[in-house]
Amino acid sequence: MFGFYDSHFLFFGLEISYYGLLIAVGMAVGVFIACKIAKKRGLKGDDIIILALYVLPLSILGARTYFVIFSEQTYTFWQFFEIWKGGMAIYGGVIGGALGVGLYCLIHKKNFLSVADIAVAPLLFGQGLGRIGCYFSDCCYGIEVTNPAAQWFPLCTQINGVWHLSTFFYESFLDLILCGVFIFLICKKIKTPGIMMSLYFIGYGTIRCIIETFRGDSLMLGSVKVSQLLSGLLIAAGVALLVAILLLKRRKEKKAEDKRESVADNEAEEDSASEKQV
Repeated sequence: MFGFYDSHFLFFGLEISYYGLLIAVGMAVGVFIACKIAKKRGLKGDDIIILALYVLPLSILGARTYFVIFSEQTYTFWQFFEIWKGGMAIYGGVIGGALGVGLYCLIHKKNFLSVADIAVAPLLFGQGLGRIGCYFSDCCYGIEVTNPAAQWFPLCTQINGVWHLSTFFYESFLDLILCGVFIFLICKKIKTPGIMMSLYFIGYGTIRCIIETFRGDSLMLGSVKVSQLLSGLLIAAGVALLVAILLLKRRKEKKAEDKRESVADNEAEEDSASEKQV
């Protein structure tokens, strides 16, 4: 009825994987974080609950689809839905989640950039916690390490008796640090919609691009690591979006400043004309 094993545990005879449990906990805590910071972008906790109903199913579907598309294994229609057997990809989850945010904003008439800004910190938390699950599932590990001096945990992890770099722990640590920074920024510093999303593109894209260099089980597109390629595109998109947002913000501020100066000049002219009439 109860039992604990390397990759799962039994609860009243039900087999529950540690990886799946961590992903579920990451999602739940992510929704909680989003509810707490929602007011910073003009949303309520109830809005976030509704948003989650769009985002979470599509993120799971996206994660599975991404993995199946780039996996070397061939899946049947029914095997596609056997997610309890493993086979999910974070980038697919991000893409699916982004589609969920877009659908929510379209239906409920919300600003996409504002909602996306709320989502990035919870997303990083979910990614960071979910990556720890890779330890139990023996996936997302790094290249083989043959130097005995480096064969120690958590720098390296044994996978089927072979030592590999613990790239899943590296990414988990960096994701959680970045999550904390983003929560601080959105709560205390950054108010302009879209900047947090841009910083996520740049920050997570950089983390993933570097870590993929050391991955030993990456999904491949020919000789190219798919996630590393996508990371590069994400960084470029983040930089372009950030520059566009800042330029647009500067233009609006300049226009507002010119308008204030124009009003002040008109008032000065009216005062001068009034004095002449007197």
